Amino acid sequence: MNTSSDIGYRGATACVAAGISYRQLDYWARTGLVEPGVRGAAGSGSQRLYSFRDILVLKIVKRLLDTGVSLQNIRTAVEHLRSRGVSDLESITLMSDGASIYECTSPDEIVDLLQGGQGVFGIAIGKVWSEVEGSLSKLQGESLEDGSLVVSGETNDELAQRRKLKGA
Repeated sequence: MNTSSDIGYRGATACVAAGISYRQLDYWARTGLVEPGVRGAAGSGSQRLYSFRDILVLKIVKRLLDTGVSLQNIRTAVEHLRSRGVSDLESITLMSDGASIYECTSPDEIVDLLQGGQGVFGIAIGKVWSEVEGSLSKLQGESLEDGSLVVSGETNDELAQRRKLKGA
């Protein structure tokens, strides 16, 4: 069984899971905001492949943009998120006053930020993580081992489809 780290997602799938347009995805990749971590574009006709983590960051960027945070501040936040381990991300809440972005890793930090008169909204990355997992469980990815198509961690080759039909 494949894990999410064994699967790459094409641009169209990343767009659906993150709730963005292909135009946004392409622009963010070309400007280095969120580049595909599995495979970049290598000329006309090549397919970019995004990792689960890339799609998580895409969805976070979309949420921050929707709340009015500047692209410059989002770039700074994305660079910071890139430096963290994947498992660390689930425990983070990003807070913003519309201008700056703050990383909170405990409820006390969130309360301190709010008591300081700051913090207009928060994004609990663990919740976004679950949303992305839910979206990707219904969408097609590509196995990094052999390039076969997978949905929800199951291979979708002809043999696997026959086994599913037979109930084996």
